[in-house]
Amino acid sequence: MCYYGTGCFHRRETLCGQIYSKDYKEDWARGVGTEQNADELEEMSKSLVTCTHEHDTLWGIEKGVRYGCPLEDVITGLQIQCRGWRSVYYNPVRKGFLGMAPTSLGQILIQHKRWSEGFLQISLSNYSPFLLGHGKIKLGLQMGYSVCGFWALNSLPTFYYAIIPSLCFLGGVSVFPEITSPWIIPFGYVAVAAYSCSLAESLQCGDTAVEWWNAQRMWFFRRTTSYLLAAIDTIGGMLGVSESGFDLTVKVNDPQALERYKKGKMEFGPISGMFVILSTMALFNLVCMVVGLGRVLWREGVEGLGPLFLQAVLCVAIVAINAPVYEALFFRKDSGSLPSFVTLISLCFVSSLCLQAI
Repeated sequence: MCYYGTGCFHRRETLCGQIYSKDYKEDWARGVGTEQNADELEEMSKSLVTCTHEHDTLWGIEKGVRYGCPLEDVITGLQIQCRGWRSVYYNPVRKGFLGMAPTSLGQILIQHKRWSEGFLQISLSNYSPFLLGHGKIKLGLQMGYSVCGFWALNSLPTFYYAIIPSLCFLGGVSVFPEITSPWIIPFGYVAVAAYSCSLAESLQCGDTAVEWWNAQRMWFFRRTTSYLLAAIDTIGGMLGVSESGFDLTVKVNDPQALERYKKGKMEFGPISGMFVILSTMALFNLVCMVVGLGRVLWREGVEGLGPLFLQAVLCVAIVAINAPVYEALFFRKDSGSLPSFVTLISLCFVSSLCLQAI
């Protein structure tokens, strides 16, 4: 089991770099009944406050939480497991840890950008689970770390499928097999099987179908914004073009925003460049769906949708996923909506894209 994240509890010995041994026994009586001088403790605390206690030591390198990465907990947990320690999942009825998570879309996207960028940096470094964990942890655990490790790269195929098929549909160019062709079976099987299993797992965990659909919506939003920018920044950093930063996540909730969040309205939050990507993607697929369907039905009728059926379904699905974006662009007037200049910028991008197909 992967060993990182909120609510992850570490033993003192694991943080101090101790290698696991079968002869290890926890000394529960350690420190009980001992007395220490208050003056000595005060002197020790002075160096702790100034952080000078870790200078010229292995702290942050071989001991303690590792430095130099936005996701220091992932590297720390992986190294602990590579030293033989085994993690245990424990979920008591009474919650052991409580915290606050961001409720606005903008802050969620910023948080996932930091996470996915850190994961990709780890996967492409010497701390990669396949390099660091080779011969130390099982292959399944290495692959478990890598699922999140390559979040950012998943943005590339998602971005392709959200742009190219819709663009070709607008121009009347087929990129998938015709509806009557047997070659459509693999495409249909993959889509139906993947989403059916995902829905079944979500329902089994106690979620509703609406919550599952919202999770798919967030999956799409993250992959086309957070993960895409994280991949660009990571690759740019490796090439020396840009430097990696640390984006802070604001978790202080505005009362009105929190009220809208509780009612199920998507709160977009402070203006972010990611919103331009989201609105451009949403408006582009809306134009492709309306103009593409209108062109095919006007010229060839329903029969003309045969070669373009899968592209039409994909385009309609993307439009349905982006329903909250259309609401924030055109209908909402509260502070959680998207400003008009985001709409104008997105329309400029959409116009240039559509002119390529017309």
